[in-house]
Amino acid sequence: MAAIQTVDTPHAPQPAGHYAQATIHGGVVYTAGQLPINPHSGKVEHEGDAEAQTELTLRNVDAILQAAGTSLSQSLSITLFVTGRALWPDVNTAFNRVLGSHKPARAIIPVPELKEGCTVEIQCIAALPDADA
Repeated sequence: MAAIQTVDTPHAPQPAGHYAQATIHGGVVYTAGQLPINPHSGKVEHEGDAEAQTELTLRNVDAILQAAGTSLSQSLSITLFVTGRALWPDVNTAFNRVLGSHKPARAIIPVPELKEGCTVEIQCIAALPDADA
């Protein structure tokens, strides 16, 4: 059985608890939920702007995937937690801008609240290139 690998990159927010930024097993990368936090300052950015927060969070997810050897273009499934249904159009705008024509499976889960100042949290499952080879 292949070992589980963990991913750690300074280009995404560092874990605030007992978890890895991502784990890799069987040619698949599983990211932890990411927030709209600037990885260099550790601060929440774009408070109140769901579109900008979604884009930053997707960029954080992509930084983790890049460190794992893949990217958002290889994402299979994305789970998005959002603090209100009214924010979904802003979220979709950011997804379209960042992912372009790539459309992974996705679930949006409305939640009452996230970390203070955050409107979104994103978790991703992505394939490693050549994992089937």
